[in-house]
Parts: sequence; C-alpha cells; structure tokens
Amino acid sequence: MEKNINVNLKIWRQRGPKEKGSFQNYRVENVSTGTSFLEMLDMLNQQLVEKGEEPVVFDSDCREGICGMCSLYINGHPHGPVQGITTCQLHMRKFNNEDTITIEPWRSAAFPVIRDLMVDRNAFDKIQQAGGYVSFNCGGAPDANATPISKEIADEAMDSATCIGCGACVAACKNGSAMLFVSAKVSQFALLPQGQVERARRARAMVAKMDELGFGNCTNTGACAAECPKNISLSNIARLNREFLKAKIAE
Repeated sequence: MEKNINVNLKIWRQRGPKEKGSFQNYRVENVSTGTSFLEMLDMLNQQLVEKGEEPVVFDSDCREGICGMCSLYINGHPHGPVQGITTCQLHMRKFNNEDTITIEPWRSAAFPVIRDLMVDRNAFDKIQQAGGYVSFNCGGAPDANATPISKEIADEAMDSATCIGCGACVAACKNGSAMLFVSAKVSQFALLPQGQVERARRARAMVAKMDELGFGNCTNTGACAAECPKNISLSNIARLNREFLKAKIAE
C-alpha cells in the first residue's frame, strides 16, 4: 500500500564546469512512495521555482529505462540502491520516512559537470564514432538461413547491444574506466558476421579513443558490472582484450 513520506536531500550544486560546487540541503514532504525518483526531484524543483530559487539541473528524457540520460549517483550507487534499473525506474518506496538521500553527478574526468547533476557524456559518442561503420551487402533481402547464426551467439550479441551508454560503469569504477561500455560495443559486432570486415580496426580505434579521452584503466573489481542497469557481463571485457591483442598482432 502506498503512503506518503518526508525526505531530506543532500544535492550537489555547481553552476558550471569551472565553478566550485558544494552540497546543499533540501526537504521534500508528503512524497508518495509510488512516486518515481525523478518525479520527486520535479516536486523539489517546483518548490524552488515557487520560492524564486534556481531549480536543480538534472538530465532525463524517456523515463522508461531506455535512453540512459537519468544518470545520478544516489547514496553511493550509480542509479541508486536497486540493481538492474536506471534512476527513472527507481521509486520512493525504496526509501524510508525521514531518510537523508545524497545525490551527486557522475564523478569522472572524462564526464565534466555541465551544471549541478548534469554531466557531459559526449566522450561516449566519440568512442562509438571512432568505431566507424559496419560494412554489409546492401543487395536484396537474403533468405532467413543465408547467414546462419546460432541462437547462443545471437543472444550474446543482443545482450551486449543492450548497453545504453549511461556511464554507470565509469561512475562505479575507482579509476573511471570505460572498459565495460567499450567492450559491449565491440562485442555486439565482433560476434556477428556483419561486423567482421572492420573487426580489428574497430577494436584498435575504440580503445585508442578511450585512452585519449582520459578514461582510466580497468580495475578488475567488477564494480562496473555490479552497477550496470542493463547487467552487461564482465565477459565482454575479456573479449575486448582478446580482440585488441589480435588486432595489435595483425598490424
């Protein structure tokens, strides 16, 4: 049964990437436990606007767990205390009355703060762009069995492709590594026949761009996979290492 609770919020406020930020305390009362976390922040911003204060800036779009834009660090966890969901899928029933909730932006040199809780994640776009295109035959539609792919391989490629590029893996890693993200993007093509033409070049280019943009080295602690809202497997990192080594040997 839904009920109303009061929560105390400790939110990081920062006016720009070169400005000094700090935590500010707020209180939101009579929040239904059926309310989503982002709706609760909307309630806070409505209060701030009515008082003539600056609302808290945060990112969101689909609010359906698809786009990955709702990236917040909540009580020490990317996307909050519940595994396998994004922030927009988190509901206030996971918190207790009078809880203090600490909310921060992603902490990574590669994701500079734009304002408050919003960060610039264009680095991920640049890594994907470095991967380039996938070559395939643009002729007529082939028969269903013309390019046989086992269900196991197809499922594994699809599991890798579910990465939404939210950056939780980077936020969870003490070195700010993007290895889980890059490995998922490399794996989804390395597993399929359509991705074979640029296979070696893709692995080299994406790893090089990741390093160039300032992401750290993999810590091998598994925090990235534990906090990933789409449960991307660590096995992708092992595959990326193999793909990269093969590509370097073939140079």
